[in-house]
Amino acid sequence: MPFALLLLGVAVFAQGTSEFMLSGLVPDIARDLGVSVPSAGALTSAFALGMVAGAPLMAGLARRWSRRGALLGFLAVFLAVHVVGAVTDSFTVLVATRVVGALANAGFLAVALVTAVGMVGPEAGGRATSTLLGGVTLACVVGVPAGALLGQLWGWRAAFWAVALLSLPAVVAVARSVPAGAADSGRPSLRAELRSLRNPRLRVALLLGALVNAATFCTFTYLAPLVTQVTALGSGWVPVVLALFGAGSFLGVAVGGRLAERRPGAVLTGGGGALCLGWAAFALAAGTPAVALGLVLVQGALSFGVGSTLISQALRTASDAPTLSGGFATAAFNVGAALGPWLGGTAIGAGLGYRSPVWVSAALVAVALLTAGLAARRNRRAPGCRTRASWPA
Repeated sequence: MPFALLLLGVAVFAQGTSEFMLSGLVPDIARDLGVSVPSAGALTSAFALGMVAGAPLMAGLARRWSRRGALLGFLAVFLAVHVVGAVTDSFTVLVATRVVGALANAGFLAVALVTAVGMVGPEAGGRATSTLLGGVTLACVVGVPAGALLGQLWGWRAAFWAVALLSLPAVVAVARSVPAGAADSGRPSLRAELRSLRNPRLRVALLLGALVNAATFCTFTYLAPLVTQVTALGSGWVPVVLALFGAGSFLGVAVGGRLAERRPGAVLTGGGGALCLGWAAFALAAGTPAVALGLVLVQGALSFGVGSTLISQALRTASDAPTLSGGFATAAFNVGAALGPWLGGTAIGAGLGYRSPVWVSAALVAVALLTAGLAARRNRRAPGCRTRASWPA
C-alpha cells in the first residue's frame, strides 16, 4: 500500500474520533454550557445527519477541484471548526461547528475513498478501502476512550483540541504525499453520475452496506452495559472488550480486504452468513464470559471484513460515477451508523434487556442476506443476465 494511503488513514482516524467521541463527553458539555443532557446529545445527531447529507453533496462540490486540493480543503475546515468548538461558550455555535465538521468529514472521506482506489487500481481496491476504514475502527477503539479520558482529566474542550492537533500533521502529510492529480472537469456530468443510482446493483450494494454497518454499531454502542450487566464482568473489563472488538476489526479489514480482491462473493455470502449466526450465538451466550469474549473478537472481524468488502464493491459497481461513488458509500456507511444505535436503544427502552441489541444486529444481517438473495434471484431471471461469481446480488 502507498505511504500516502496510510496518511489518509490517519486523517480518517482523527475524523472518526470526532464523530464518536461525544458519547463520553455529553454530561460535561451539558453542565458547562447550561443545556440539558438530551440537548447536548443532539450534537451527535447533528454530526450524523451532516455526514449522511454531506457525503454526496460535498463529493459533487469537490468535482471542481483537484483531489489533493479537495482533501486539503476539507481537512482544513475540519481542523478549524474544532478550534472554534474548543473555545466557544455558545451551544448554538457548537452545534454549528458539529454540522460543518460533519460536512467536511463527509467530503474528505468521499474523496479519500475514490483517491485510495485510484492510487492502487481496481485490482487492489479492497485493500485500499480496508486501509481507510481501519482508521474508523481505530477511532472507535482508541480515539473514543482517549477522548473520554481527556475529558475527565482536563474537560471536554481538551478532546476538541486533541482532534484539531491530530489533524494538523495530517494536513501537512496530505499536502506532501498525495498526488496533485487534476480537477474532475473531464469526467461525466453531475447529472450523469446521479443517474448511476438507477443501477440496481449499486442500490443493493449501498443498502447491504447500511444494514451490515447498522448491525455492527447496534451492538458496539451497547457493549459496555452488556458486558457489565449480562456477562457480569467488572467495569474494568470494558476497555478489554473494546480492545478485542478493535483487534477483530483490524483483522477483518486486513484479511477481508485481501480476499475481496480475489473472492468477494465468498466474503459476502460466507462471511455474511457467519456474521448473522455469530450475532445470534453472542446473544445466547452473552452470560458466559469466555464464550462472549471470544465472540466479540470474531464478530469484530466479520463485521468489518464484510462491511469493508461491501463498500469496495459499491465503489466498483459505481464505475460510471467516479466522483460521487465515494459519497454514496460514505452516506450508506453513516446511515447504518445512525440507524443501528437508535434501533438498539429502542429495544432496550422497550424493556427487552441488554441482549436485545445483539438480537437486533442478527436480524439486520438476516435482512441483508435476504435482500441479497432476492436481488441475486431477480438478476438470474433478467433477460441476458450473466451470473457473476464475484457479486452475490
